[in-house]
Amino acid sequence: MKKVLFMLINMNVGGTEKALLNMIVEMPRDEFDITILMLEEYGGFLKDIPKNVKIKYLDYYDEIKDILNNPPQQTAKELIKNRKVIKGVNTLISHFISKVKGERSNFFKYVLKSYPNITEEYDIAVAYAGPMDFISYFIVNKVKANKKIQWIHFDVTKIGLNKKFVEKIYDKFDKVFVVSNEGKDKLINLVPILKDKVDTFFNIISSKLILKQANEDIGFNDDYSGTRILTVGRLTKEKGQDLFIKALKRLKDDGYNVRGYCVGDGTYRKNYEKIVEENNLQDDFIFLGAKTNPYVYMKACDIYLQPSRHEGYCITLAEARCFNNPIVTTNFTGANEQIKHERTGLVCDIDEFEIYKCLKRILDNKDIKYNIIKNLESVFINTTTEIEKLKNI
Repeated sequence: MKKVLFMLINMNVGGTEKALLNMIVEMPRDEFDITILMLEEYGGFLKDIPKNVKIKYLDYYDEIKDILNNPPQQTAKELIKNRKVIKGVNTLISHFISKVKGERSNFFKYVLKSYPNITEEYDIAVAYAGPMDFISYFIVNKVKANKKIQWIHFDVTKIGLNKKFVEKIYDKFDKVFVVSNEGKDKLINLVPILKDKVDTFFNIISSKLILKQANEDIGFNDDYSGTRILTVGRLTKEKGQDLFIKALKRLKDDGYNVRGYCVGDGTYRKNYEKIVEENNLQDDFIFLGAKTNPYVYMKACDIYLQPSRHEGYCITLAEARCFNNPIVTTNFTGANEQIKHERTGLVCDIDEFEIYKCLKRILDNKDIKYNIIKNLESVFINTTTEIEKLKNI
């Protein structure tokens, strides 16, 4: 039996965390002894972690959180104020060295030097919240394992990846998994020295499990009789809900009987509520909040929209495909690996007007809508065989 450690920030309701849950559910219990190590005890998905999985937290994270995340001058000032002069000065020095070198590994080394390594040994240790530099550094330097894996969930050309850090730290991993082929190619182009370590590991999707959960509750509880358009995702700029709102406004101005729904929560909620108000869509764009089971809404919607500006693979798009409802998606990294344009959905440029045009096509053209539904029905969504890649590490 392989002992596997997955490390991430927390179990917030998000795509990365959902991808981990989907994977560990499919990992055979008689072959894997699984531990999840988190920086903090937080998140709506905590309750969904299977009971056979061990849960651990980095006990001292509260002690170092401010040093890691706050401006170094502020941290040093607080330390000196509390008569920890040497520590304050050393914090500034280590930060300065990291700044000169252009990457933070020296700073992480300083922050962690007085804290012990993880005592338990593992067959596989995974920096799953990737890319997050602190977790990558921690797995490489503070965890003992026969094999170490870095996981990449995002488009590395869009998130400000520190190339110097990656060249130094990722080279110490045995494998780097990226969740889409396009994402893999982008990482190799950016950091060619990783070419022999990089492989694709598609997010685990099980249609059987998703469809089962979709029947566990009801979705929309309003009496709306028009066309429901749904998106699922954190309320952030990269998820593009603002593009959805503005496309919906165009449809409403054209006289279409449509309503937009958004499952998810996040830092941009107030921004998006303001855009809704500015466009007088308070009754036509509904914020449903974060849901641990979005499938009841995916099942009940008439059109699923993924308006993202960038993704790594987009697990919600993969899940939406299980319900055979017409799909419109923007052309982010990995979208064309999931949706075949005009066969299993419509793929458009990342632009509100292009989204509007695709939604309008589905609303106006019954043949396109019918063909997308029929083609989706013929595709069986199952990526559980990806687990074999972990077995063979």
